[in-house]
Order: sequence, then C-alpha cells, then structure tokens
Amino acid sequence: MGHDHAHSSESNRTRLSLAIGIIGLVLLAEVVGAIISGSLALLADAGHMLSDLLGLFVALTATVVAARPATDRQTFGYQRAEVFGALINGMLLLGVAVFVVIAAVTRLLNPVEVEVLGGPMLVVAIIGLVANIAALLLLRPAAAGSINMRGAYLEVLGDTLGSVAVIIAATVILITGFAPADAIASLLIAAMIVPRAFVLLRDVVRVFSESAPADTDVAEIRRHLEGASGVVAVHDVHVWAITSGAHVFTAHIVVEAEVLAGGGAGALLDELSECLSTHFDVEHSTFQLEPAEHADHGHDHMHP
Repeated sequence: MGHDHAHSSESNRTRLSLAIGIIGLVLLAEVVGAIISGSLALLADAGHMLSDLLGLFVALTATVVAARPATDRQTFGYQRAEVFGALINGMLLLGVAVFVVIAAVTRLLNPVEVEVLGGPMLVVAIIGLVANIAALLLLRPAAAGSINMRGAYLEVLGDTLGSVAVIIAATVILITGFAPADAIASLLIAAMIVPRAFVLLRDVVRVFSESAPADTDVAEIRRHLEGASGVVAVHDVHVWAITSGAHVFTAHIVVEAEVLAGGGAGALLDELSECLSTHFDVEHSTFQLEPAEHADHGHDHMHP
C-alpha cells in the first residue's frame, strides 16, 4: 500500500504540473483579452484562474510535502499537508468570489461608458474553455482519492463553467449590444465559486475535527468485527482520517477467554485487520484485545 501511495503521489504531481502549465498560459491570454475587450467577466475569470493557479501551486507543494516519509515525531508522515493545501485553496476561492461580486455590483450600480468588445472576449473565452477541459481531463482521475486533488479539480471545473458564462455573455453582447451582460456573467462566476469553496472547506473541517469519514459507516464496521469468530463485543470505536483515503481505526475487542488462552490472538488480529483493509479501505488499524471480565471493569465511559 505504501508503494501505491508513492506512485499515486508521483502521478498527482505530474498531473498538477501539466495543469499549471495549461492554466498559466490561459491566464495570460485572459488578462490580455480583458484589457483589449474591456470585459469585466473576462477579468473576473482571469482573477478566478489566478487563484486557481496559486491553488494548484499550493496543491503541488502539498503533494511533495505529503510524500515525505514518517518520522519519530511525525508518526503519520506529512500526509495532512494535503488538507492544509485544500484549506488555502478554499480561502483563495472565497476571496476571489468577494472581489468579483464587489466589482460586478459596482459596475451595475454605477455604469460607466466602457465599451465591451464582444469579438475578442468570445475568442479568448473559447480558448479558455478548451484549455480548462484539457486540465479537467488531467485532474479528474486523481480527484476521487485525494482532498487536495479534489480541490484542484473543483477549481478548474469552476474555471470551465466561468468560460462558458463568458462565452454566453460575449455572444449576447455581439448579438444585442447589451453591455451589462458582462457584469451579470461576472456575478454568475462568483455564484459558481462560492458553493465549491464551502464544499471544500467542509471536507477540511471534517478532517481537522477528526470526524468519521463521510463514506464510512461505523455501525457496519462494528457488525463486521463482531461477526468474527471469538469476538464477543466491540467498544471504544474511533474512526478518522489523516487525509482523504488515509483512514485510521482503533477499537477495544472483547474476546472469548479461549482465544487468548489458546494462542489465537495473532490470528484474530490478522483477520480483523484484513477485514478493515479489504471492506472499508482502512490503512491503519489498532485493536486492543481484552477478556470479557476485563471489559466489565472501569468502562462506565465506554464509547459505542
């Protein structure tokens, strides 16, 4: 499993590096296009891309740090660096959303004679859409297994939707000459940014608060363990995540006296660990085996 994690980290770094190159080129194109066309929506999307580019750099740095081996002080290694990276990404997204909303509302409430050129705006937005789709295809395979990569993927997804909004606004301006479509598209971009930022920050809070992972059914895990031969009861169950895909489990296992007296503890531990690894994708598990008479003493504080 350690080899798989190292291979996954290397693959994630490659994907992030390629995505950074793509997003960086499109960012430059959108800034130039915004200056030429006078489009606030294009500038807003460029600002969104800038935050995404910074976020991708943070994500790349986090994958490098997370790949460092465990030490006596950092006993789980540096995998949680990915969660800190996701936290920074989420905050960047919220900051960009606030900036875009303020700029768009200001332009709508205090209109100025700014000519928005729909032609250049449309061309640059189409280029951005194609590039964002390419970056999405790069990042999507890794998004499910890492909160850090999911943050990067969601950012680029937002860029893709932002490019679509700019394309629609540019088309409206070209056909009808309705210039406020540019500011309205900017608000739509902000509206797409905020929910993604909150989803990402929610996942970060779940990890930092050491809640049970969203895809983990603790009751089902307990039933599996209690079904093992020789197990009488399971209590003091704790499940949390170091980062996405790196779950940790601890529990007290009450066993029949014959298991301990007959030297079956080792086989039972192997069975329980295999159960968690196979059925619940738990990488680290720790069990305290205890006879029933021991479990009856001093456990008024027992957890489920």
